[in-house]
Amino acid sequence: MAPRLVGVYNADGSLRGELAYVFGRVLGTAHCALCDVTHGRLRRRADFDAACRLLPVPLDLYHRDEIDQSLIDLIGGRYPCILVVDPDPELLLTPDDIGTCSGDPGALVARITEALAARE
Repeated sequence: MAPRLVGVYNADGSLRGELAYVFGRVLGTAHCALCDVTHGRLRRRADFDAACRLLPVPLDLYHRDEIDQSLIDLIGGRYPCILVVDPDPELLLTPDDIGTCSGDPGALVARITEALAARE
């Protein structure tokens, strides 16, 4: 099986979770650096999709409530994050790593590419 990447947002994907995140952003109590990279104000960013086409392996994105317990245990509350699954999951980028990208999709792709190369 080829490796794959899994990004996990620091938010839940249910309607209630999405609303909680939006209100939390407004109030300053919720933040997700991965959301900053992947989404604009209302929708997914086209420049993010374009940047992802440069990755050597596919990146699938999930919310915290959309992953199984084994990944929740591995992540240990470190949201958002990027995992590599090859075949077992491994933490590739931490919240701090994603935060240093400052919402720039190209910077995230560069960090992912560097981290993948460092594993070899």
